[in-house]
Amino acid sequence: MSELLAFNDVRSGYGAARVLHGVDISVGANERVAIVGRNGVGKTTVVNTFLGIARLNGGEIRLNGRAQRDLRRFSAARSGVAVVPQGRCIIPNLTVEENLLLGAAVDRPGPWNLDAVYDLFPVLRERRGNAGTALSGGQQQMLAIGRALMANPALLVLDEPSEGLAPVIVDELAVIFNQLADSGTGLLLIEQNLGLIVRVARRYYALSKGTVVDQGDLSGLSIEGLKRHVAI
Repeated sequence: MSELLAFNDVRSGYGAARVLHGVDISVGANERVAIVGRNGVGKTTVVNTFLGIARLNGGEIRLNGRAQRDLRRFSAARSGVAVVPQGRCIIPNLTVEENLLLGAAVDRPGPWNLDAVYDLFPVLRERRGNAGTALSGGQQQMLAIGRALMANPALLVLDEPSEGLAPVIVDELAVIFNQLADSGTGLLLIEQNLGLIVRVARRYYALSKGTVVDQGDLSGLSIEGLKRHVAI
């Protein structure tokens, strides 16, 4: 199995603040992996570190099998790792279609283009000329996913995709994530919604205080088995 994203003894943080302390994680091609943990344990910092937002203080990050020595926001996308960020980050004053086209800026070959995204999310086609920020929360999440897919990623990283969404929308997202995984896209799901995790992921890492405290196969593991990692 080819390696899409790997952290080896990664230590990182912001300025003088250290958040991750010797983290080891990996996601291979076609894998469905989840990172779970309470708020503030470093889950989003995992994403921010390989995007170059958090400072890498030690250890090694590999994208698509290659060690990264100069982490920048575009490095991941060019290596086939696209991120759907927490909060969606829809660009104000741009239409739905203009937001989607931003995802294609890395010019990676692959099956995803405007028509393919519109087929996956028909509501975006209907509202292609509307401001992206005028959409509902669920539609904005679809737009953020579609924008990431426009980069034709081998690995799609989803940071708290269910945040603020109604349960019926989360159910729709679970179907879409499984559809993407079945078509060959690797998934890294950073999430606290355990129902979504057990429906989508096959393997998990649990973070606490910036370190991996548990990991394993989700096959046969119940929501109750994961609760200890997210319960206050």
